[in-house]
Amino acid sequence: MTAQRLLDRVRSGSALGSRSCSSLSRSSSSRPICDPRWRTCLNVQTRLLGADRRRYTQSASKHALHSSGLGGLLKVSEEVADAVATNRPVVALETTIYTHGALGDLQLEEIVRKHGAVPAVCGVLAGVPTVGLTVAEVDRMVHEGAQKASRRDLAYLVGKGLTGKGIHGGTTISGTMVLARLAGIRVFGTGGLGGVHRGGQDSLDISADLTELGRTRVAVISSGCKGFLDIPRTLEYLETQGALVSTFADGRAGAVDFPAFWARDSGCASPSVVQNEHEAAAMILAQEQLGIETGLHFANPIPEAFAISREDMEAVIDIAVREAEEKGFTGNKNTPYILTRIKELTQGRSVPANKALVQANVERAANVAVELSRLLVGTSSAPLKPFYTTRAPPTKPIQTQKAKASAAAAEPTATQQPPIHTSDILVAGSVALDLSCDYAGGGPLGGENAVTPALHTSNLASINQSVGGVGHNVALAAHRVSEEGNVRLCSMVGDDIAGSTILSSLKASGLDTSCIRKLGHEYPSTRTAQYVAVNDADKNLVLAMADMAIFTNHSFPTYWNSAVAAAKPKWLVVDGNWASPDIQTFLKAGRHHHARIAFEPVSTAKSERLLAPLHPSAPGSTKVSPADGPHLFPHASVDLATPNQHELAAMYAAAARNGYFENPGWFEVIDALGMLGARDGFVRLTSPELTDAGVPVQTINLLPYIPTIVTKLGPRGALLTALLHRDDPRLRDPAAAPYVLTRCRNHHPHVGGVYMRLFPAAETVKDVVSVNGVGDTFLGVLVAGLAMGGKVENLVDVAQRAAVLTLKSHEAVSDELFGLKGELRAAAALRQ
Repeated sequence: MTAQRLLDRVRSGSALGSRSCSSLSRSSSSRPICDPRWRTCLNVQTRLLGADRRRYTQSASKHALHSSGLGGLLKVSEEVADAVATNRPVVALETTIYTHGALGDLQLEEIVRKHGAVPAVCGVLAGVPTVGLTVAEVDRMVHEGAQKASRRDLAYLVGKGLTGKGIHGGTTISGTMVLARLAGIRVFGTGGLGGVHRGGQDSLDISADLTELGRTRVAVISSGCKGFLDIPRTLEYLETQGALVSTFADGRAGAVDFPAFWARDSGCASPSVVQNEHEAAAMILAQEQLGIETGLHFANPIPEAFAISREDMEAVIDIAVREAEEKGFTGNKNTPYILTRIKELTQGRSVPANKALVQANVERAANVAVELSRLLVGTSSAPLKPFYTTRAPPTKPIQTQKAKASAAAAEPTATQQPPIHTSDILVAGSVALDLSCDYAGGGPLGGENAVTPALHTSNLASINQSVGGVGHNVALAAHRVSEEGNVRLCSMVGDDIAGSTILSSLKASGLDTSCIRKLGHEYPSTRTAQYVAVNDADKNLVLAMADMAIFTNHSFPTYWNSAVAAAKPKWLVVDGNWASPDIQTFLKAGRHHHARIAFEPVSTAKSERLLAPLHPSAPGSTKVSPADGPHLFPHASVDLATPNQHELAAMYAAAARNGYFENPGWFEVIDALGMLGARDGFVRLTSPELTDAGVPVQTINLLPYIPTIVTKLGPRGALLTALLHRDDPRLRDPAAAPYVLTRCRNHHPHVGGVYMRLFPAAETVKDVVSVNGVGDTFLGVLVAGLAMGGKVENLVDVAQRAAVLTLKSHEAVSDELFGLKGELRAAAALRQ
């Protein structure tokens, strides 16, 4: 409805329209909108809307990224920029829900990722408008305090930032829409929409969310506006603004009510109905291709399990609104007071309802974004470009053209692709500068015979510097026993002395570094990973310090996918230094390109990242969705893992804690093995000590997710546990029969049995030089043999001998591994 039509109807004495509205908003909706201030407001907003549309059109046609001064102010995270540029699904999230929401940890970003989209938290961080805030950055805003930031506040906060007075701003729906639109994000999930307050015809108290929907093309998914607002006038105002309002029917036929936040129905019919996420995505695409710049609001009713009846909410709201009016809570004090009273009057029921609806909205937004991505990819020959994708903060020093060219040549960006040439092995893992500090003995406290360094003072030591990191060590070990060019390392370093030292060393070793990303100064607080070990005089570790933050603070999923696609490896090795989402990115990319995948746990804490917590299948549900997490045998996400005994226990505990053993598919595999009374078999194939320690049973329970596990036991050797397919020749090989723990007891289409074999240590080493890199060397040589076509059981002994060489070396990977090339090839050629 246009402003003129609205005014004509008001002059003629007509009511607000034909909608049937309950008493939920009757106190204000029964009066016609006739106040001249209301008409003036609508006319002014309509004129401003037209001018704003023209400005958007003009700025878009002039490529606003380069022509507008804003181009250097907005910071967009690498992950979000990559996703927007390639039309992958992205969901904008606001920050006021964290800075002012008081709802606790909602896990909204995890919900977005679980449903296949990239989360983009929007806000103003110390004066810098940012799209794609990290968890640490949001925590900083929460603990340091943030102002609410609507459209009107952005220039103030950013301007303060330009003068060195950085202020945090938690963006509201309005502020988030502005930043999302500038970054090219089309879908935004939130809690509740602002609206026209009761008595708005007198106070003109109208949320900026509504006018933003009238001028900013972003699809906002919420549970309608809060029930204490004037819902009929809110809908009228949105109609005047030209904003589409549609409610998800979710199978309901006929007329559907616009929701009222805590209540699924408001008593006001929704202006239109959308059946599902695919329809919503089609409307968003149509709006874009038609060049209509107004926003879209898709109302998602609160899940029924958490909804509060309309009748109950009407009674509660009437009390809260009346008290607020009597006590003088007006303006920006009105909503907080009413929300507090609603919480009290509902005896706390409104809080879990609020949490559930926010989570449901964000889930719905992710699903819409996924559908929209599919439509965009199917209808667009080239990715649609966002208005702004600048990542640099405004305080970045100005670079000369020469400096920019040099930086661009040295640092791969998300839009650059790794060199396309295949490698037998791609290792995705950490690389670090290692410092090994060996105590030299003596000292002021211990005397000449002291073995352990003294605390709180300087100690004499022999300090050796080397390049390490689990990923690097695995790759270098595989490289030294493989043919030239068969191994590639995918990792990250910073633009610092340590990073330059590492790159120089890797090139000297002949290891392919084309997939190592060097992060420049545009990435704040980026340091090359470093590891410092303090050993006593007998070379036993006393204390170690590791800085691996670069691998969890920075994520480039598009680049990781490209690296795997370019290498097309036979084997992909992923180490546990990555954050869980990046581990999953590598696993999915490996499966997509038909690579076999090995996982190196790194440590007890990091080993759990492979088996991260599963999310509920729906808000409020306690059931675990079987589709989450690693896939099951015979299509497991990981083919091989090489934990030590402590890491194995941690992985087992994480799987149990996070619901992996509650998956029906897991039960089917375990049931097929018929493990009842298996203790005698465990003792026979391992030892009473290992059996009592739980090592065999832990491996068995993890086999459905990781079909081959080689547990490194130090001086006791290595335990191989493998889940065999029905067609595995070891089930029929007499030489393998002593190691077949159990055979399938039913007609499972894939499970054949379990192969368990304890390999004794290759050698007892008395004069250990360094334990650093021993396990990594083992895995690198093992994978190199597997890439040659070898079988695990034929390669373990060679891999153990390689580990012994490193145990006797000052280096993280012994340079004597070259001598094992022939032996490894011979072992890989064995067929029994």
